[in-house]
Amino acid sequence: MDLSLKRLEEAVGVRRQIDALEQRLAALVGGSRPTSTSSSSKKTTGRRTMSEATRAKIAAAARARWARARGGRKTSSVTTARPARTGRRRGRMSAASRKKLSDMMKARWAARRRSEKK
Repeated sequence: MDLSLKRLEEAVGVRRQIDALEQRLAALVGGSRPTSTSSSSKKTTGRRTMSEATRAKIAAAARARWARARGGRKTSSVTTARPARTGRRRGRMSAASRKKLSDMMKARWAARRRSEKK
């Protein structure tokens, strides 16, 4: 894009007029001067704050969720030992299942070793 000196000076003049008008508008409205010339950009004003009552409601709801997840068990904040678990242990494999998987893997490894020797 080739700008002649005259067009460049004209553009600078228009820019100065825009800046002056923005300053006048800010003085009339009482706001600060926008950082960009785009009217669609929004200026953020820091962090959102929450009332103490709302924070208390959220904390109470979180405590209730944890209580439901724990199954109503009470836990003290100073416990050093883990409480004894009751009921069925989840995610554990029986000895028979563990042996079955072990035998299957040993058979796979043996077959792989046999195929590599050939």
